[in-house]
Amino acid sequence: MKKNNSIIAFSLILIFVMLACNMPGVTINLGPDSVPATVPVAATDLPVISASATPAEAATATESLSPTPELPTPTPAISHSLIPSTIVKPGNLILDVVSVDTAAEKRAPYGDSYQINRFERPFTQDMTYVADLDIVSFNLAYDEKFFYVSFELVGTDPNNDLGINYGVELDKNADGFGDMIIIAHPPYNVEWSTDNVQIFEDTNRDTGGLSAEKAEAPLPGDGYDTLIFDGGRGADDDDPDLAWVRVNAGNKATVQIAFKKSWIGTKFMYGVITDGGLMSIADLDYVDRFTEEEAGSPVRGEKNYPLKALYGVDNVCREVFGFTGTKQEPQRCTPLRQP
Repeated sequence: MKKNNSIIAFSLILIFVMLACNMPGVTINLGPDSVPATVPVAATDLPVISASATPAEAATATESLSPTPELPTPTPAISHSLIPSTIVKPGNLILDVVSVDTAAEKRAPYGDSYQINRFERPFTQDMTYVADLDIVSFNLAYDEKFFYVSFELVGTDPNNDLGINYGVELDKNADGFGDMIIIAHPPYNVEWSTDNVQIFEDTNRDTGGLSAEKAEAPLPGDGYDTLIFDGGRGADDDDPDLAWVRVNAGNKATVQIAFKKSWIGTKFMYGVITDGGLMSIADLDYVDRFTEEEAGSPVRGEKNYPLKALYGVDNVCREVFGFTGTKQEPQRCTPLRQP
């Protein structure tokens, strides 16, 4: 029995010598009659294998020399059954104020009406103009399966280093409170993709503050509070084809967002927003979270000029689809409100 133990111990020591053959600095003594040998080891703590160690103990010690690396979890591929059309004829254009002509003067010409939730702030906080934030027009088109909301921008690079979000706000009952927002995040592609598209819902009706349109800050609220679509990969994403984004699809569609008709229905109000500043949908509507003094103003001559807490954002009045209404709906585009 002692002889067997000696053989086992000797075998384990030989294994250790073989493992350490490429490491500097460890002296191995094989017994009283042997010549000590120095084998290289790495500059880390190595496990000590006793001559009396059992095979299991030796195996555990040697395994620690080469731990198995953890492989990254692969991102599952999304299988799409319905993709938006690549050819979309623009709908009726709704125009917005642009600041490109007064950009060198570090100001917006007009169009920033804080008290009715209308922003013309395509500037950084130091009043540097960002053309890829500045909305020229927006329009809605549709086919048998999808609605298409297009942004026409002054700039041509939605993948601006600023990291701009583009969103479509939807009001299903025309009360001025946003019910859902489809928000797209960079990076963007010229091909249709769901990867960076999310949809959030306002479940407690606080996006519009108290009056749906007027600035009433400071009010508490969590804006669009519930994620209901996360690029088709979310745990609750029943339909991976629900919402899409692509860029540079035409001169009237610098950014284009598509969403399924079966999801939204046939009657709603819609508007668009570009956001490269706060990018906090939980704080929408911004006019109910920040006072006008806190937000600042892009209009030179206004007492709150220049921009302060609220910058890098442009939005529009909301247009209707599928109904006529009273033309007095909160935030609705009308001849008096539309430039």
